Amino acid sequence: MKLVSWNVNGLRAAVTKGFMDSFNELDADIFCLQETKLQPEQIQLELPGYEQFWNSAVKKGYSGTAVFTRIKPISVTNGIGIEEHDQEGRVITAEYEKFYLVCCYTPNSQRELARLDYRMTWEDAFRNYLLELDAKKPVILCGDLNVAHNEIDLKNPKTNRKNAGFSDEERAKMTELLESGFTDTFRYLYPDAVDEY
Repeated sequence: MKLVSWNVNGLRAAVTKGFMDSFNELDADIFCLQETKLQPEQIQLELPGYEQFWNSAVKKGYSGTAVFTRIKPISVTNGIGIEEHDQEGRVITAEYEKFYLVCCYTPNSQRELARLDYRMTWEDAFRNYLLELDAKKPVILCGDLNVAHNEIDLKNPKTNRKNAGFSDEERAKMTELLESGFTDTFRYLYPDAVDEY
């Protein structure tokens, strides 16, 4: 089974820049997209053999996730079941026979960490959501988690230390997630790889 996770930073724009060529070349069984920035009716994608699932933000042109899958899921849900966190289209969960697939676009804590308090609340709620799923069957989490966990995970760590995505608080929440039983598969496979962002 081949899974692809891809922050498209605006799917309509990505389509004009070769998205379909890359999509076809990658030939994955499941695609998890983040930052789609649209409502499903704003785009017509012909994806023969794939079911399409969308979770859009209430605010148009913002955030959003999508899952395109050749393997029929048992069920698909949007959000994590908490209204405060389910307005921005950030999570889609597809249940399969042997696992849950969660596509996530984690909130950015923004310039000068303006949204850091919200991000901390989100992190705890999202981790609890994942653990509830994991108690039933294994979880595969794909997405843009908007954090560089360790210095090896970004360029110029010293000058980025208190910036969004590399604050001590965000990095600590990633540590909590990993310590709760999840594995950073990239770092598991490539523990010493640098310049891989």
